[in-house]
Amino acid sequence: MTGFTPMMQQYLSIKADYKDCFLFFRLGDFYEMFFDDAVVASRELEITLTGKNAGAEERIPMCGVPYHSAENYIKNLVEKGYKVAICEQVEDPKTAKGVVKREVVQLITPGTVMDGTMLQEKENNYLASISHFSEGDFVIVYNDLSTGENSVATLTSWNGVLSELFNRPIKEIVVSSDLNESYQTDLQERLLVTLSYQEDTTIQEEFHHLVEHLSEENLIQAFGRMLQYLQITQKRSLDHLKPVQIIELAQFMSLDMYSKRNLELTETIMRKGKHGSLLWVLDKTVTAMGARMLKKWLERPLLTKQLIEKRLNLVDGFLQQFFEREEIRDVLKSIYDLERLAGRVAFGNVNARDLNQLKISIGKIPELKALLQKFSDEQVRSLGKHINPMDGLYELLDKSLVEDPPITIKEGGLIKDGFNETLDKYRYASRNGKQWIAELEKKEKESTNIKSLKIGYNKVFGYYIEVTRANLHLLPEGKYERKQTLTNAERFITPELKEKESLILEAEEKSVDLEYQLFIELREQVKGFIPTLQALAERVSEVDVLQGFATVSEANDYKRPTFTNKREVKIIEGRHPVVEKVMKSDSFVPNNVEMDPDKDILLITGPNMSGKSTYMRQLALTAIMAQIGCFVPCKSALLPVFDQIFTRIGAADDLVSGQSTFMVEMLEAKHAITNATENSLILLDEIGRGTSTYDGMALAQAIIEYLHEQVHAKTLFSTHYHELTSLDQTLNKLKNIHVRAEEYEGRVVFLHQIKDGAADESYGIHVAKLAELPSSLIDRATVILKQLEGKQDNTKQSNLNEGKHDDQQLSFFVRENNKEKKQKQEVKESPVIQDLKQLNILELTPMEAMNHLYQLHKKANES
Repeated sequence: MTGFTPMMQQYLSIKADYKDCFLFFRLGDFYEMFFDDAVVASRELEITLTGKNAGAEERIPMCGVPYHSAENYIKNLVEKGYKVAICEQVEDPKTAKGVVKREVVQLITPGTVMDGTMLQEKENNYLASISHFSEGDFVIVYNDLSTGENSVATLTSWNGVLSELFNRPIKEIVVSSDLNESYQTDLQERLLVTLSYQEDTTIQEEFHHLVEHLSEENLIQAFGRMLQYLQITQKRSLDHLKPVQIIELAQFMSLDMYSKRNLELTETIMRKGKHGSLLWVLDKTVTAMGARMLKKWLERPLLTKQLIEKRLNLVDGFLQQFFEREEIRDVLKSIYDLERLAGRVAFGNVNARDLNQLKISIGKIPELKALLQKFSDEQVRSLGKHINPMDGLYELLDKSLVEDPPITIKEGGLIKDGFNETLDKYRYASRNGKQWIAELEKKEKESTNIKSLKIGYNKVFGYYIEVTRANLHLLPEGKYERKQTLTNAERFITPELKEKESLILEAEEKSVDLEYQLFIELREQVKGFIPTLQALAERVSEVDVLQGFATVSEANDYKRPTFTNKREVKIIEGRHPVVEKVMKSDSFVPNNVEMDPDKDILLITGPNMSGKSTYMRQLALTAIMAQIGCFVPCKSALLPVFDQIFTRIGAADDLVSGQSTFMVEMLEAKHAITNATENSLILLDEIGRGTSTYDGMALAQAIIEYLHEQVHAKTLFSTHYHELTSLDQTLNKLKNIHVRAEEYEGRVVFLHQIKDGAADESYGIHVAKLAELPSSLIDRATVILKQLEGKQDNTKQSNLNEGKHDDQQLSFFVRENNKEKKQKQEVKESPVIQDLKQLNILELTPMEAMNHLYQLHKKANES
């Protein structure tokens, strides 16, 4: 460092403590970056890279961004997963000796964003931490700094941790540096999050109230890691943090990462956006905090029937009274984001306009309570009884703040007249002084007879009398003192004006300073209301989500589901909530889903594009909607409460883990089979298609038999292996159904209707024709199909059910009948066949295989 200037030495000293961050180093009106920070930032932000002489032999790389527009640059870096340390001047340059003292005042990371421009209005911005304890348990802590929410969950496996984290929009995870390296790699490569490290797990006394209700030391220690990270990075008040909530995972339906992705609950697989997801259909909330609560409910459907019925009752109550519900929607539109406003108050970055929004929002609460009392349903009315109108906070804000305050809090104009006696005196002096100046201008115009004379003000010269050059001869001698010369005018000052200027400016300066202090005191007073404010936000969010469920149910003709303890599914004229919405017409074909208590498996056959996957997904989505408390798309629905939903739908490689489509398929199937209970729902689509026909068929049958005999979960299994449809003869809990399709004038017509029994064919070539493959190709495929079907007629397949209880292996083979065996003549094997049998195909390289194939072909022609 000795070769650098004192300022650069200061920079390097601070940078040493923030090596994994961009250090925004305040120099005048700019944040400057140096060395590698400058090189990377210039590339990421597309700003000019320059150099600076800092005492070293060579110029060092440098780039910078203006202080007043730094927010957008910081946002871009944080969205890309970087961290930004804000380094400000912490002493007055006028009184500083040597280099002005600077310190990092805040560390902005992907999980600790507080600025409104960097936050998604309807999304929580979660920071997570993971602690791994010696007994094998993992504890996940969630924090949303913008709302103060804290929660913890305990899991027993790493796969469970990944699925749980996938369930929420996590951008940053805090871990200990000794967490298993393979786990850290999984987090970075599979979940694409920023990793941060924190070893200290101490909880200071001022935060004990957040964990005093926790009895498990592991949970307290895990939260301590999160809290320490927040304190180190934020360096300011965290008074808005809520007590830690324990997420009892056993109280919610389990949705693993595969199911959440395949069912497209909150985002679509293809575009990774909300449009086309179940959330997109259901979100009829009108507040940002209501939208966030809806997403949380959707991620964690309920398992307790009593709680589900309570939500359904409330939705029913809202549904019955359209006009009152619409009035509630109008009132909610006027309520701002109370959760995040409370967070900003505690954080100290709230301005007068934010507090004015808070006042407007609270002012709407009495009207909301009154509207809830208009409902005939007792449970809806009870929602209003538990809402605190916070009259005290409203009165405080109403008597203190002006109606339309400026954005900045350091230039005055915030506080109402009459709120503070001293402030009123300063304002009186200032206003009277300005009135005196206006009268002085009028008097000077009359006494000099100069109509263009004017009295003005600027920050450099203060108050002045301006006279154009053409009128200078009209000024009396000795009275005016020249202050500034302009091109076409002169500016003067008089002893009388100078004296009054001092009084006015002193009053204005003191007024602005006092207003700032009064605003800071007001903000501290509002902090005392934060817990009540957060509870109010929770109540308003709940009302918003429930009215949203009623609104979407009425608009889309959803019906209230009924729950049964008999493991029975009976959905009449069920529909896929997203597909029917995307189609924007009445052309969606509804279908029944009927599974008696003694039927566990529906084996679905039918052509591609006929709607098998849609049929399967709509059952899962209907179950999820029912268990979050929403009405469902059907004529009627009788459902059990499902504890878990597993899906194996769609084909995709997991390139990060180096797994093929078939391996992913097998892993997802294994996950479902090994974790499902008899109260679960399993959707398996085209299992076994990633390998050879007999391999795939064998695996498909084995999986069906295992589910039938061992798991007993309600299962929808779609397949193109028509041979499997004979399983209904030996598996009494399996039922065949198919999707209807008809052939008309050489073309297939998909009817999208589910009927009992097995499909007669797959219509694969017809689908290829719809895809407009070349006609010559289609014709050739038709010929090949007839040849294959002819061969199949000449042989008989073995009974698929033979050996089904054989633990070693399933036997799939084609058996010749006895008559054909007797008629077959003994034929000596040719040399080609002998050579072929001796080849070890699995050990051949592609080139060796080609060479052997060439030799065999040559021998066959010679013989």
